[in-house]
Amino acid sequence: MARMPWDMSGKVVVITGGNSGIGLGFARGIAKAGGDVVIWGRRADKNEAAAEEIRAYGVRVLPQSVDVSDETQVIAAMAEAVEKMGRVDGVIANAGVMKNSGTFTDMTSEDYHALLAINQHGAFYAAREGARHMRARWDAGDESGGSIIFCASLSAVTGSVGMQHYNSAKGAMASLARGIAVDMGRFGIRANTVCPGYTVSETVIDGGPDSVLGKQVRERDPMQRFGTADDFEGIGIYFMSDMSRYHTGDIVYIDGGWMANAGKINIATARR
Repeated sequence: MARMPWDMSGKVVVITGGNSGIGLGFARGIAKAGGDVVIWGRRADKNEAAAEEIRAYGVRVLPQSVDVSDETQVIAAMAEAVEKMGRVDGVIANAGVMKNSGTFTDMTSEDYHALLAINQHGAFYAAREGARHMRARWDAGDESGGSIIFCASLSAVTGSVGMQHYNSAKGAMASLARGIAVDMGRFGIRANTVCPGYTVSETVIDGGPDSVLGKQVRERDPMQRFGTADDFEGIGIYFMSDMSRYHTGDIVYIDGGWMANAGKINIATARR
């Protein structure tokens, strides 16, 4: 029986920040498609809890305690992942933090660089180390290549009050993905960016229809709801599997139509 293009059996994907939220959603999707998962996070207890959940799908899972802002840790962890799992076919650079500094003129250099160290530099380290392994396989005759996803945000293409460091980091992810796509395509390596809309996580809370953010999302998002981690399972499978073998250098919005609506009041909702 021919293998289906979304069948990820035998593939290994490293997910930074994979122990909760959207990262864990990516992990669940990949596991459901038969792929093995490497979970990176700073907290060993959260990593192991996430790993236990993913193992229930019958796949191999390797939890690793990694601070992606530390280049040395990233290099060592990727080497260990390759050694223990046999290979790495995909990297999802998802780890990140969010902090509002009030206004741009209130933002300190420490605030700016601390956020970039995780959200931007950490993504670069993880993607580079994964690409190095994928290219080495290609050079050795394995033409399976690999796939890299940067999990950015709508903030990559929009502005935010007091979040210029976050905007910068997420925008850099999209630019980095395009650069990798152009440079590494000859080695079978693809790179794309996924931009989530308002998605429930540890940093984004759905306070209900009466909360300020809840009211805004329900009025302006055509689907009239927040996203959930489960909404990212499909796009993770797509980009990490052979289904996307000719898709690279792109930005995909998973936002319930927020950008298509350009943040306007939803007329259908307003008439109710």
